Amino acid sequence: MVVIALEENQKYYTTGELKDRGYSYYKIGRMEENGQLHRINRTTYENLSYKGDENDFINAAAYVPDGVICLMSAARYYGLTNFLPDVVDIAIDRKKKVSTLPSWPEIKIFYFDPSRMDTGVTEITEGGDSFRIFDIEKTVVDIIYYRNKIGIEETSEVLRNYLKRQDRQIDRLYTYAKMLRCESIVRTYLEVLVS
Repeated sequence: MVVIALEENQKYYTTGELKDRGYSYYKIGRMEENGQLHRINRTTYENLSYKGDENDFINAAAYVPDGVICLMSAARYYGLTNFLPDVVDIAIDRKKKVSTLPSWPEIKIFYFDPSRMDTGVTEITEGGDSFRIFDIEKTVVDIIYYRNKIGIEETSEVLRNYLKRQDRQIDRLYTYAKMLRCESIVRTYLEVLVS
């Protein structure tokens, strides 16, 4: 099997990706010893010859591969808040566990039930890496749902900024709210802000 070199624009590789590129477990071990790779958990390696920009969401996704960027981190990504989070909010299924977390970026784990985890997920690719994030409407619904943890002022700011957007999809917002059993509170927030 022909071994394919690691890309300089991909920061993280899973063991499966390395095997698909022709690297044996022995070769992966040698690359780790030689300082080409750094193991960050059971399934993922950091490519130490990476030349791209640092991205907190891609770093978080490497440590929490089944996670989805959520709440205020997603709101910041979509430009719905001026709040600068000092942690990356990431949701995982409440039955899952995370074995290793980095010292940077700091990650805050939210445990979602399966119906909330599987709704409104989109994947963003940058260079050779990617991360999963809830779409904008799902983000707004989640923030309203978790308003007591996030703060009423922050929740109102996110919803006001969402309503100013030309690409908003109120029907999708209501669909998510109904699916996630928080339609009445979403409706109340919308009525207060629109009136």
